[in-house]
Amino acid sequence: MKLTARLLDEHVQRLRACVLCPAMHKPVVSGGAVMSKVLLVGQAPGDKEPIMGRPFAWTAGKTLFKWFNDVAGMSEVQFRASIYMAAVCRCFPGKKPTGGDRVPSPIEVQTCSGWLKREMEILKPELVIPVGKLAIEQFIPPRKLDEIIGRKMRVTYAGHEFDLIPLPHPSGASPWHRMEPGKTLLNQALKKIAEHPAFKELS
Repeated sequence: MKLTARLLDEHVQRLRACVLCPAMHKPVVSGGAVMSKVLLVGQAPGDKEPIMGRPFAWTAGKTLFKWFNDVAGMSEVQFRASIYMAAVCRCFPGKKPTGGDRVPSPIEVQTCSGWLKREMEILKPELVIPVGKLAIEQFIPPRKLDEIIGRKMRVTYAGHEFDLIPLPHPSGASPWHRMEPGKTLLNQALKKIAEHPAFKELS
């Protein structure tokens, strides 16, 4: 346990010092070295997260943490203290010329994937919760949200096998989780997470 904690601390220190993607905006956003068997994987920080110094720090985060509070009775403070928060890309990609956040390039996604693979090696999570299409597609082939939200899947990533329960992105830009069948499927997914043995051990 002590060795794992030390490895994770060292990993997060190296992560925060990363300068591998020149088009990405620093600083690196990290939720810190939280020892957990549950791993949440977001897409990429927005422009507020680097200022606030933590992932899911703005409106999408408020929605995400409300989901977990409503279904699992877990507050934002408890969530951040007990679940390791990763992402496909750890820096804010910047804005598109037409407005909105830039989608990370395939090269940036590939470059940043080394951090996630290392986290898998260190933490060996039993449950992974990818949030949003970009995160989900790191683990399974692209499919419609209707076909994957609300389901628990057994997958392997970076040589490690675990349960995967995907969630839609809590962004206000997407109405999917506020309409049917999205509302029902989201609730099913959250209940599956709340009932998962690894999640139950957190409380």
